[in-house]
Amino acid sequence: MDRTDPGPVRLRLYARTAEGRALSAQLVPRLHGSRLRPQQRPADPPRRVPDRAPDHPVSCHVRARSAVSVAAPQQPAVQAPALVRRLGPFDAAAIVISNVIGGGIFFVPVIVAGLTTSGWAMLGVWLLGGLLAFAGAMAYAELAALRPKAGGEYVYLREAYGPLAAFLSGWTSFVAGFSGAIAAGAVALADYLGRFVPAATDRTPLVSLDLPYISLALTPQAIVAITAIAALSAIHVHRSGRLVHNLLAGLKVSALLVFVALGLSLGKGDLGNVASTRADAVPAGAWLLALIPVMFSYSGWNAAAYVAEEIRDPGRNVPRALALGTLGVIGIYLLLNVLFLYAMPLTDLAALPDGRLTDTVAERLFGFVAGNVLAVFTIVSIAASVSAMVWAGPRVYYAMARDGVFLPAAARVHPVQRTPVLAITAQAVWSAILVLSGTLAELVAYTGFAVVLFSGVAVLAVFVLRWREPDSPRPYKALGYPIAPAVFVLASAVMVGNEIWNSPGTALTGLGIILAGVPLYLVFARSLRPLPETTA
Repeated sequence: MDRTDPGPVRLRLYARTAEGRALSAQLVPRLHGSRLRPQQRPADPPRRVPDRAPDHPVSCHVRARSAVSVAAPQQPAVQAPALVRRLGPFDAAAIVISNVIGGGIFFVPVIVAGLTTSGWAMLGVWLLGGLLAFAGAMAYAELAALRPKAGGEYVYLREAYGPLAAFLSGWTSFVAGFSGAIAAGAVALADYLGRFVPAATDRTPLVSLDLPYISLALTPQAIVAITAIAALSAIHVHRSGRLVHNLLAGLKVSALLVFVALGLSLGKGDLGNVASTRADAVPAGAWLLALIPVMFSYSGWNAAAYVAEEIRDPGRNVPRALALGTLGVIGIYLLLNVLFLYAMPLTDLAALPDGRLTDTVAERLFGFVAGNVLAVFTIVSIAASVSAMVWAGPRVYYAMARDGVFLPAAARVHPVQRTPVLAITAQAVWSAILVLSGTLAELVAYTGFAVVLFSGVAVLAVFVLRWREPDSPRPYKALGYPIAPAVFVLASAVMVGNEIWNSPGTALTGLGIILAGVPLYLVFARSLRPLPETTA
């Protein structure tokens, strides 16, 4: 027997007597670890066990310990943070209202007044635009209930027409749709700030560059807008943002209704202005051209669809939110336009400068002090709208990145806030760059063209998916199908065609930027891969 390995022999000898068995019980745990509390010990590293006879005491014990180590369950992989369904129908409706009621209603009526022949025609354009928005909202409600994912029409176009069409939609949302609306709102915000800080409306360019159909100029108002957008992007991701949005939406609606009620009951206006007409001629089909900025003012009626992945019970709550938010906005917009015409005739309304509509109306009805008060409210309202768009838009880029056709960082969700922070930041930076473009009216026309084009194509997806997936469960079906969605698609096509006919430079530039996304899609599709979908 080898004297260099006496341990097993000694243990075997001890085990022949009672005292030996007791001593073995003390020595074996000391050699190989306590068996009384195995949960508190880390797993032994794997080691080579020398071959010994099956009846060897130490050999048996080591083999048992090795088996336990191998059979230990593996720790589950840590899952990446995902979006959480924590929004109810009123939360989502507040997002719709905050998105829609922003800068548009405070300057677009001036544009529409210049393209219509009478006050009644002006109101008719706003009513028609509202009905079209409601028809589109109900079509989006069916699509969102069928595909309750983040991204809105990006998801619907991907399912109906393929990844390229979906990418062009998302690309347009990034370069024009959401980002352009944010930029326009920021410029309008700077114009209203000019009432209190004149430097905000200083149009003297610091840097200028003239391009076909676009004039770039860096002005002090751009600096104000960039700062505002960056600040909103930084604070918007906080979990309490839901409560802030609900409060802002409630305050916005309440203040507008009080303004209308006081203006019509106590103001110094004339309801006869509603029937006023223009003395100068208006080109034929100009009312169709006026629908473009009106639809821009209604843009956001589909906002709840972009955050469908964060809404509880989306099959029921997304349609409710879209209907409640859109109908509420239609009523408020009509009342506001009646009040604008009550305060001044159509010709005076068409001659107002940018950013001076609501405060001028308040001055005519109540005096200068009321104009200052309403200007402050307008600033808060536009800021809330920009903040809401900063929330909705990045969900599109998040969905694109998850599909492997956008920068992967855009799909990262903050582990605490549960929002796509990097996508929000990218949109804010690009929106700040867009502030450098042209006049406000040109920016509205450019943005409105893209919004009308892709919203019409998305509503058409209702017909495509009903034909392709007739048996798919649909928790909600579009109201007025097939007439209402068909009218929306037809009206969108007419507006796009009318824009191309009357403003070919702006329209063709917009189409060129949309098609510029094709090579970018090819680059992303070849170099990136879809990311695994995570769940909360």
